[in-house]
Amino acid sequence: MELFELKANIRENTGKGVARKLRMNECIPAVLYGPKTEPVSLSVASKMIETAFKQNDRSQVLVNLTVVDGQGTQVRQCPAIIKEVQVAPLSRQMLHTDFLEIDLTKKVRVMVPVEPVGKAKGVELGGMLQVIRRELEVLCMPLEIPESIQVDVSELNVGDSIHVEEITVDGIEIPAEVNFTVITLVAPKSGTVESEEGEEAEAAE
Repeated sequence: MELFELKANIRENTGKGVARKLRMNECIPAVLYGPKTEPVSLSVASKMIETAFKQNDRSQVLVNLTVVDGQGTQVRQCPAIIKEVQVAPLSRQMLHTDFLEIDLTKKVRVMVPVEPVGKAKGVELGGMLQVIRRELEVLCMPLEIPESIQVDVSELNVGDSIHVEEITVDGIEIPAEVNFTVITLVAPKSGTVESEEGEEAEAAE
């Protein structure tokens, strides 16, 4: 997994007016922080954020962040995760982004989407597969963050469930204080059951 090269500028001023001006210039305000990092106000080109997500096949985007000052001089460089991107609900315009500085030699906690794999037996009987937890928190090395957590559902019958403690992925921890349900196969709707029973009765006659 490679880190996306991204440049950000130190932002001296803050406030709504500054943020509005940045967006007019196709940039957005940002902040860099971390366990051992004092928050630093930044600005970054919105197109670069879009490109970082388009070129990444994972829900978590890792970047090699180069921070420059007003004169274009590099003041620091560090690996980071794009932790959050705030988006306007109607226009979908990016408003702000957070960068979390990380240590590539230490594990990180991130959310990874759940991906059911296979066709469950119970689906053929009219059951419905329901993904209760669409994301799981995992603990792993930054460069080993998976694209998704694949869960084999092929053996599920109606009424069966898969709990978090049943899911294992090599090299990845899935910390959970409670053994919650991740995927379940619920019974078919009553109308489906009645229809099947009616067909069986007609066949018997």
